[in-house]
Amino acid sequence: MTFPLNPDLHCHSTTSDGTLTPEELAARAKANGVDLWALTDHDEVGGQQRAMDAARGLGLRYLTGVEISVTFADSTVHVVGLGFDHTDPRMMEGLADTRDGRGPRAVEMGAQLAKVGIPGAYEGALKYVGNPRLISRTHFARFLVESGVCRDTAEVFRKYLTEGKPGFVPHRWARLGDAVSWITDSGGVAVIAHPARYNFSATLEYALFSEFRQHGGQAVEVVTGNHSAAEVLRYADLAREFDLAASRGSDFHSPDESHIDLGKLAPLPAGLTPVWSLLTERIH
Repeated sequence: MTFPLNPDLHCHSTTSDGTLTPEELAARAKANGVDLWALTDHDEVGGQQRAMDAARGLGLRYLTGVEISVTFADSTVHVVGLGFDHTDPRMMEGLADTRDGRGPRAVEMGAQLAKVGIPGAYEGALKYVGNPRLISRTHFARFLVESGVCRDTAEVFRKYLTEGKPGFVPHRWARLGDAVSWITDSGGVAVIAHPARYNFSATLEYALFSEFRQHGGQAVEVVTGNHSAAEVLRYADLAREFDLAASRGSDFHSPDESHIDLGKLAPLPAGLTPVWSLLTERIH
């Protein structure tokens, strides 16, 4: 097997909050020169077999993937799993438990938005949901843009869907240790997703990395669609400090919404251990 040159190990399909099907994503990844791909839907592995089959049909190497929502220090962080057994019963049960709170949370989000003059947001968001069990803030954002309340999804999040704003409803997700163990016990590697997005203090960020490592986490996303050049260098340094492998993924959701397209990322900085080097036997 030749070493991959253009991996993209973070993206989302209609199985969670993306706008393209697993098959459409596979075709887009192949067309954009991706040579190792992973579909990482939120708290859901229902699209994995479709993604794997589509990748195989295109001659595209594939790693199973998922992005698990975790509550850490009263904040939501995300842990990507790569190369695990997507039929593992404990993984599937844990993800089902994590998903269960999304429905009631979404109803409350709709009620809060109605109080500030935006009626019908819950029903409107449902129109954008491929999987109703996975209704999320992104689906609300799409409705608010399409209905003219905001110019784009970034404005929606800024005005309505972040902590302290009218449509924000917190939720208790999986525990960090549980998420890491679901991934590692089913043969995969756990990865801290887009760490710059959490806006943690240096102290809290250090605590996240330390606890993640203690639970058996092995990697961090260094190059992602959410990271600036300076942040790439910062997380490269943290990867070295905590002896973590480095991952690379666009976090692609939609051709119209995402910061960067599948396969269009910068390379990893030199001197890092690529996460895919830990998973050569798990590549399909």
